Amino acid sequence: MRIRFSPSRPGPRPRQRSQALAAVAVAALLATATSACDSSPTSSDSGAGQTLALSILGTPNSFDPAQLVEGQQTYVWDSIFDTLLLQDNKGELHPGAAQSWSYSKDGRTLTLKIRPGMKFSSGDPVDANAVKATLERIRSTPGQSQLSLASVASVEAPDASTVVIKLKQPDASLLAALSTSPGVIGDPKTMANKSTALNPVGSGPYTLDPKTTVNGSVYVLNRRDDYWNKKAYPFKTVKIRVITDPTASANALKAGETNAGTADVSQLPALKAAGFQITHVQATAGAFLVLADRAGTKLKPLGDLRVRKAINMAFDRQKMVTQVLRGSGKATDQLFNPKSKAYDEALNQLYPYDVAGAKKLLAEAGYPNGFKVTMPSLVFTKSFEPLFTQALADIGIKVTWEPVPAQQTTTAVASGKYPMFLLVEGLASDAVMTRSFYTPTGFRNVFHTTDPKLTELLGKAARELDPAKAAGLYREINEFGVDNAWLAPVFYLGSDWATKKGITYLGDGSSTMSTVRQFGVADSSRSRG
Repeated sequence: MRIRFSPSRPGPRPRQRSQALAAVAVAALLATATSACDSSPTSSDSGAGQTLALSILGTPNSFDPAQLVEGQQTYVWDSIFDTLLLQDNKGELHPGAAQSWSYSKDGRTLTLKIRPGMKFSSGDPVDANAVKATLERIRSTPGQSQLSLASVASVEAPDASTVVIKLKQPDASLLAALSTSPGVIGDPKTMANKSTALNPVGSGPYTLDPKTTVNGSVYVLNRRDDYWNKKAYPFKTVKIRVITDPTASANALKAGETNAGTADVSQLPALKAAGFQITHVQATAGAFLVLADRAGTKLKPLGDLRVRKAINMAFDRQKMVTQVLRGSGKATDQLFNPKSKAYDEALNQLYPYDVAGAKKLLAEAGYPNGFKVTMPSLVFTKSFEPLFTQALADIGIKVTWEPVPAQQTTTAVASGKYPMFLLVEGLASDAVMTRSFYTPTGFRNVFHTTDPKLTELLGKAARELDPAKAAGLYREINEFGVDNAWLAPVFYLGSDWATKKGITYLGDGSSTMSTVRQFGVADSSRSRG
């Protein structure tokens, strides 16, 4: 067995620009976090014998269901495991391993009916007890998925096809979470074994080939002929290579080693000339400056709304998109996905680039000479830090960046040590973004800021099970966040997908989880959705 672990100012200078462009490719793809799956068929049977050869930038850390990490690693584990629900490419939820679901009137009990006839790759049946065991393991094991199940009080399996999830309080983000890593189903017999980290047993559409897979280098997935949703997976084999350098990824495409992958803007002309189809997605991640200490307990100036507004006015957002991202992105004053229902284009007019106006606000707040701040230098922010340093210096704010080892990124941000921090964050659903950035226990609300108006909105959104009504509430939450300058969003990062003739990329950015369901087989005889 070969599976093993591998341990208004001048534009940026050429070297700075190239570093930032490399960061665009890495950050926009490794940071993506939500779902883009499709439970309906995406291609004709003409693709039955084809191979999808895809490059990704990150190595899966583990296939233990409780340790799954979202981002480009999801291409691998989402092919091996079923999830209870699925999202299509527009972000709409569909049945997955759960063929139906329903809430109680008070929104505190979720009942799932498990699809009959499913089997793990070992041949054992997938039933309610397997779902219960996986959810309980995720709830009790520290990992990226654990927070998504924080509202769960208990999980019951009254019979083989029924799962009942009792909640501490209504949680509108739970359904979306069950279509991502918190919703996977592991094999109760093996998921706690050490061997699962490298050689998992799942019920998904593919199995990992242990003979040709080399962990950290290449993952070979073979399609299961007995899978319940086989028509949604036109590729008989999926070969996923880990290529961390964007230029090397483009070279692999041109050399025929891969037939799908993302490309740096500078590589697009050559790939087009070589016959690749290019699909541009305007926003897959965002660069957000989190003004976390809104009470001013650690950094007094941030407790003044005028200061937070001044920071928002320090950035020439459009110039950054044009010069640094080379147009592969979008300027923004807000947090939510521009394809989402919470997004409001009018909010982008609230903080125009205005250095003189920002300085005036700082002076009115009592800081005519600005102030100093220390922020964490994170693996995904390094190449963008000079841009933010200069923009803030222009209005009198001096930034010192404190290096943080990559493995300490999560703990550093959550520690409360830093009153401000820059994130390059993958976009997620409205419910997930709200939970993370605005709830008092949210992972990105590290100072646990609350506000009476926001608390009321959050409560209504958590209880609202009608998607149309919930959309209006998320727009109000978005407006609150922008009006009160809880963050200084600066730009979205886009991505460009190159696919060889015969393969099509189906995503448009409405949903951003990395899954092979984003790819289909081109069929000239009919149009594709």
